Amino acid sequence: MTLIRRTGFFLVLILLLGQWQLVSLAQTNSAQTPSFTQAQASAGRMAYREHCASCHGANLEGIHLSPSLVGSRFDQMWRGKSAELLSFHLRRMPPEPLGTPGSLSDDSYAGILAYILISNDFESGDVELPSDVEALGKVMIPLAEGMKYDPNVPVVASAEQTQLLENLSAVTTEMRRNPSPNDWLQWGRTYDGQSFSPLMQINKENVDGLKLAWRLPLRSGTNMPTPLVHQGIMYLHTNPETVLAIDASNGMVLWRYQYKTSGSQKMGLGLHGNKVLVPTSDAHILALNAKTGELIWDHAIATKVRGYQLRSAPLVVGDNVIQGVTASFIPGGGFILAVDINSGKEVWRFNTIARPGEPWGNTWNDLPLEKRSGGSVWHQGTYDAELNLIYYGVAPTYDTGPLLHSLDREGITNAALYTNCTVALNPDTGKLVWHYQHMPNDQWDLDWAFERQIVSVPINGKTRKVVMNIGKMAVLDALDAATGEYLFSVDTGVQNVITAIDPKTGAKTIDPDKMPSTERPCVVCPSAIGARSWPPTSYSPRTKLVYVPLTESCMLMGPEGMRLLTSGVGISSAEHPDSRDGMLGRLQAIDVVNQKLAWTHDLVSPLSTGLLATGGGLLFSGDTDPSLKAFDDASGKLLWQAQLDDAPSSTLITYSVNDKQYIAVIVGMRNFDINGLSGALQGLGLSSVKQRN
Repeated sequence: MTLIRRTGFFLVLILLLGQWQLVSLAQTNSAQTPSFTQAQASAGRMAYREHCASCHGANLEGIHLSPSLVGSRFDQMWRGKSAELLSFHLRRMPPEPLGTPGSLSDDSYAGILAYILISNDFESGDVELPSDVEALGKVMIPLAEGMKYDPNVPVVASAEQTQLLENLSAVTTEMRRNPSPNDWLQWGRTYDGQSFSPLMQINKENVDGLKLAWRLPLRSGTNMPTPLVHQGIMYLHTNPETVLAIDASNGMVLWRYQYKTSGSQKMGLGLHGNKVLVPTSDAHILALNAKTGELIWDHAIATKVRGYQLRSAPLVVGDNVIQGVTASFIPGGGFILAVDINSGKEVWRFNTIARPGEPWGNTWNDLPLEKRSGGSVWHQGTYDAELNLIYYGVAPTYDTGPLLHSLDREGITNAALYTNCTVALNPDTGKLVWHYQHMPNDQWDLDWAFERQIVSVPINGKTRKVVMNIGKMAVLDALDAATGEYLFSVDTGVQNVITAIDPKTGAKTIDPDKMPSTERPCVVCPSAIGARSWPPTSYSPRTKLVYVPLTESCMLMGPEGMRLLTSGVGISSAEHPDSRDGMLGRLQAIDVVNQKLAWTHDLVSPLSTGLLATGGGLLFSGDTDPSLKAFDDASGKLLWQAQLDDAPSSTLITYSVNDKQYIAVIVGMRNFDINGLSGALQGLGLSSVKQRN
């Protein structure tokens, strides 16, 4: 969607519609429709209740971050696709009680699949659903009656569009370090991850003239992507595991590349040289030709077991394509790796779970490596060329039970490094230069796993290069970018776990009453969704303010509820004291120079997009109202808003083509963040994320 104001130039807002007609991988006459027996479905029902219901609900309705497997959600995600794809996603989820992905029998997975089908009004028969994955690839889940079908027709670019592609120049290292204001070449726009654009054609005086310029239908899915733009061509990772090259001035598709698996929760792509770098759902990294979409190389990340996932956009530094890897319940945990951009061969790998016998390996309560899991790298990395350091955040573990209590043995702790750490690595070798742990032994799933922004600010009369991180508790920690020295923190005031922060070390004092226990229920704020979650923050070098999208939520931890963690506590929704006024969302500005809170703008609906600050003095955000809004970046005053068809769910970007500035937003993608907000609202008896017809 693009908004236009005619004052001698165009002000443009683009809407990429993720909630649109269903897309099939290939629905052919030779495809089989699902056949299963009542006995299979009954056995699957028992297996589902034993291994899946704690996350997806007793009636497949979805809980917390786990999506529904029935009704419209099932229709949007799985109809028109092969049963093999659904089976693939079932197998990569860790079964309950604590197990590794894919550890159930083939017959159990076939039964669970049959139970899901019968729950979606498919009729049983006399022939069993095959348990063999290859055989499931020949079984198509049909579209519902009246559903529209997109045959995925070939893209035919016009002569003018072909010329646009042919004239595209390679993305150089210098471009990435000092990008044109017209482009958005990487996640966060620049290496420092500030999500700030110097473009100022759209500004405080004329923002109310924004009008629709173009809109492009996309396929329904679960991504939360950042579109990239280079010289008028937009690159977008969408469903099902598809990359689009789009004429950024009018929304026309220039080429389309579709990978073999269905997409899942991707945040973006990488651009460098003549290549588009693509993370996939089955742990591959692809390099596509930026002009044609043709595959250049395909690197399969070597792993011993299934279940690893790629969520974040690649970070390109020199000739290395650097990618974070998630590993929620996988023994040995997550890692960060680099592959050579020319050959696709792995160059280095850094493990985010400290190994026994290695530095910091004694911080896991003396657990053997196969009992250590987590340390996922969910979010993008940032890079400082002067220091030649890359910065990543590492998530906690869900297997918190063995770490709940310290062993009280000399030399052994339960801090669980490198979870909840900022790690600074040499991008050429992958060697750890420094680390800082923001929260040891996280027993609440309150990650410090999001982007690390790099800013230069005066501290005690001296300009310091700072790495900032804001975790789920919405506490900002600032570290020296070169050494990892703790500098300061700013608490936005929405959490109740931390009672004090040491001004010299940053060590947090924890309220003992907030430690989880099955015998002593407690209300913990925020909820595991996070006061601040996936959508990225934005920093404006104009105002020296960092802008944070917040949701006021809490959770009840005790004997009842979803068991996300292995300490035995259940998690359910609880009301946040500050949301009793009906305001669930908050846009918070933080003054990093004076190390204090600046302005606040409360919102009825939670924010669901990343924030975008611009040289025009504007701050753009999207929320579940659903709407897109623009605020005065200095005061927080609402200057403009527009209703959307469905909840916006992407990182917002801005760019310019032919002297016209555009704002781009994607709506309708039902990703982790949107599902989590929906679950939290439903748990409080409130409306889910709104949708307009």
